[in-house]
Amino acid sequence: MRRFSQVIKLRPEVREEYIRYHADVWPGVLDRIEKCNIRNYSIYLHEDLLIAYFEYHGTDFDADMKLMAADPETQRWWKIMDPMQVPLPEAVKAGTHWLNLPEVFHFDGAPVPSK
Repeated sequence: MRRFSQVIKLRPEVREEYIRYHADVWPGVLDRIEKCNIRNYSIYLHEDLLIAYFEYHGTDFDADMKLMAADPETQRWWKIMDPMQVPLPEAVKAGTHWLNLPEVFHFDGAPVPSK
């Protein structure tokens, strides 16, 4: 399993609309996310910054992302979402929409040894 965190800016004037859409994500989009081996997917909002977290449970991330990008329902969703977002300059340089963040710390929790 691989963990991902990504960021992108949200246009302030569409904040409420973006939140409304994500309160009722289309079933076909959720189905495609699941079929592409993504689990535990969350998006957080801080001021105008969207912060995504998800876990990838497949074996070929690039192939799964190509399948997602080829899905007509996902394409329709992105056609609505993409204009609401503004990629960070670093993402544009990297040729991506959302900027992938490096993980610098992770803790799952460990059993506390008994005395």
